[in-house]
Amino acid sequence: MGDSLVKCRFLILSDTHGEDLSSQFDFNDSSIDVLIHCGDLTTESKLNEFKKTLKMLDNIKASLKLVIPGNHDFTLDKASYTALLDHEYLEKDLVEETYGKYGRVGEIFTDYQHIHLLDEGTHTFGLPNGANFKVFASPFTPSESNMGFHYFPKGNHTWELEDPDVVITHGPPEGIFDRTISRTRAGCPQLFAAIARQRPRLHCFGHIHEGWGRSW
Repeated sequence: MGDSLVKCRFLILSDTHGEDLSSQFDFNDSSIDVLIHCGDLTTESKLNEFKKTLKMLDNIKASLKLVIPGNHDFTLDKASYTALLDHEYLEKDLVEETYGKYGRVGEIFTDYQHIHLLDEGTHTFGLPNGANFKVFASPFTPSESNMGFHYFPKGNHTWELEDPDVVITHGPPEGIFDRTISRTRAGCPQLFAAIARQRPRLHCFGHIHEGWGRSW
């Protein structure tokens, strides 16, 4: 954020899974500078779920809105969605009606030009209050499933963080809010190492529902 500091307020959401939370929370605080959604905008990656979530995010007052997909948002992952469509037993017309062709969800995002869908990598943003900051974003999580944006747990996903101020990932680093309901740890050790090495001002993530929380 540079040599001088500017006070900024963040609203962080994750794993809303197509639910409209507007009736449960007051999102009309005009002092929110940055809204972040850490993935799993949907449960089944259906078009109507994306539309519902984007409408909710659109109604939240914030100067900047940043979104990454999660593993449930598999229609945004070309490799996963293409592999799914290759199954012969699927009725292609019905699938396209429900989920859209690959790229359709991205087109929906273009209707909300102030909501930024981030690819994996480094991005730079500025706010009306004068704050400038660098964001590293990644939707990938360790998994042996065939859902979206996954890499095998024993693999070595490359985390190319370049001195970010903010890190947005869908999944947690190992040892940080990553205990599942069975008390096993599901976080990524390589991500932990990258965060420990770079020490961003803020790292936000979701994925493990029962591991929710915050720490300073």
